[in-house]
Amino acid sequence: MNIDINEIKSITDIPFMPVEFFKSQRVTCSNEFEIIFTSSSTTGNTPSSHYVKDLSIYEASFLEAFRLFYGNPTDYCILALLPGYLEREGSSLVYMADKLIQLSNNKDSGFYLHNHEELATIIKKNEAKKIKTILLGVTFGLLDFAEKFQFSLKNTIIMETGGMKGRRKEMIRQEVHQILTQSFGVDTIHSEYGMTELLSQAYSFGNGIYKTPPWMKVLPYDFYNPLHCMEYGKGGVNIIDLANVYSCAFIQTSDIGNINQDGSFEILGRFDESEIRGCNLMVM
Repeated sequence: MNIDINEIKSITDIPFMPVEFFKSQRVTCSNEFEIIFTSSSTTGNTPSSHYVKDLSIYEASFLEAFRLFYGNPTDYCILALLPGYLEREGSSLVYMADKLIQLSNNKDSGFYLHNHEELATIIKKNEAKKIKTILLGVTFGLLDFAEKFQFSLKNTIIMETGGMKGRRKEMIRQEVHQILTQSFGVDTIHSEYGMTELLSQAYSFGNGIYKTPPWMKVLPYDFYNPLHCMEYGKGGVNIIDLANVYSCAFIQTSDIGNINQDGSFEILGRFDESEIRGCNLMVM
């Protein structure tokens, strides 16, 4: 793009690379890699590939972010309901969940694919014993589970991620969270915002308002001029992820968001021309 690095005076002057390049190019600063994370994709669409040179950076990023927002994983029973992710190779979300499960040191922590009855039994047992629990689930999986069981949870966090993956009709976030809060008997639904092309995650404690760890920042860009990056307001979503040491730390997504002056943000939808993908896809 012939941008002189000496002319960069602000982070808003830095060009952000369209995330779609992870589909067609090998985005990396190194010929070596420990793992390739790949995105889920609908039939006929090309998945993204993230060549990760140093897994320890990814682990440090997601573990420190988890501790920042939720504390030590050893304090929780961590339950993962991630159909669509477990059934394929190369999911960064499954890698993160697996590491958190290992660190939780609770014998009931684990992945629960379609065995909803066992999952419900464990949740009820944990509630009775007042064991702090996190149920991390892909959105359509949580909705399937919520149709079968009713709870009144006091010690369990419900955290959704990943969207519908084409398994159910798309719904606005408010509608999804209303169904889940009623079925699980909780006041709010937590959310995780991440994607294959990033090595960091943002978290929401409710109402779809996300906060980032200190090494991750979200900035809006102008709908009509993708090269015009702003500090806050409504627009397309640019993400700075300093954990992306060996790929690209400045990513322009096709998400639409509202970014607040304090750095928190809300995902409002996606640009019409963007293909459906599973990172908290919500229609406007």
